Amino acid sequence: MQHVIVTGRAAPTELVEAADTVTDMTLVKHAFQAGVQAMPGVEW
Repeated sequence: MQHVIVTGRAAPTELVEAADTVTDMTLVKHAFQAGVQAMPGVEW
């Protein structure tokens, strides 16, 4: 058995249809929205 993990945005329809598992992570809340600056080790 072989496993392939693909990450990124805007997956082509053909890839989504061929995949066994697809996860779409949607932002609910982020510190940036409250004015918190990016921090080393968290955002990069």
